[in-house]
Amino acid sequence: MSAPERIPPRSLTPADPSGPASLAVYDLLAHGELTVRGRIREASNAVLQCSVERDGERAACVYKPIAGERPLWDFPDGNLAQREVAAYELSRATGWDLVPPTVLRDGPYGRGMCQLWIDADPETALLALVEHDEPGPGWKAVGFADVGEGRTALLVHADDARLRRLAVLDAVINNGDRKGGHLLPTRGGHLYAIDHGVTFNADDKLRTLLWGWAGEPLPQEAVEVLERLAAGLAPDGPLAARLGELITPAETGAVRERVARLLSTRRHPEPSGAWPAIPWPPV
Repeated sequence: MSAPERIPPRSLTPADPSGPASLAVYDLLAHGELTVRGRIREASNAVLQCSVERDGERAACVYKPIAGERPLWDFPDGNLAQREVAAYELSRATGWDLVPPTVLRDGPYGRGMCQLWIDADPETALLALVEHDEPGPGWKAVGFADVGEGRTALLVHADDARLRRLAVLDAVINNGDRKGGHLLPTRGGHLYAIDHGVTFNADDKLRTLLWGWAGEPLPQEAVEVLERLAAGLAPDGPLAARLGELITPAETGAVRERVARLLSTRRHPEPSGAWPAIPWPPV
């Protein structure tokens, strides 16, 4: 299949999760006609760039069919597509709107996830390599990286409230693969994050580039969000019911336990030391 073609600007964009524009986007993704425009070949699983149309509305989107997924030995249950949707549902419950609208639906290659395409702003820098031992103002240190020829550089990420929210979300969903290429800041100032197929494992697998706040107290905003999540994750709660349609009971229970642990410590988690804390490749 050829490289993805440029799709004309879409008429619908994400907004407040409770607003009419967002509902229209969700309906379009769930029920519109999918047309495959190309394949993103750099991905390890099948990732198809598509357009979706319904009642005169059109949007660009990504479609990941379950049939194109490679099995993962440490994720024997469920599939990537359902975990991607579960990540969207949990992000939506936080009110932070960090994951683009994502649905589970049938498509040209069978059932899969369909997610609104987000155009990132290439001028917004959230990660950097610096030749210093300490991050500069406005940056948080992640660790040293080998940059070749026997040289190392300090990997840093922006000390940005949007990234800090994402670090909390990743801790809740147990993201095992938060890379720099998954961060999509928009020209309007919003931050979206993508690629959440390696999440929700019942075992601790957090691997991320966002360790800059490790061990620091959680912001009060995050504590309040976690308290709302805890209520929704109660056995008879609406969020628990929705996650129960997408991931296993053990995985849902582990989400509940991670939220409770974060509320107990009121601190960002730290690397366990039991496995590499940063995904490879990091971008």
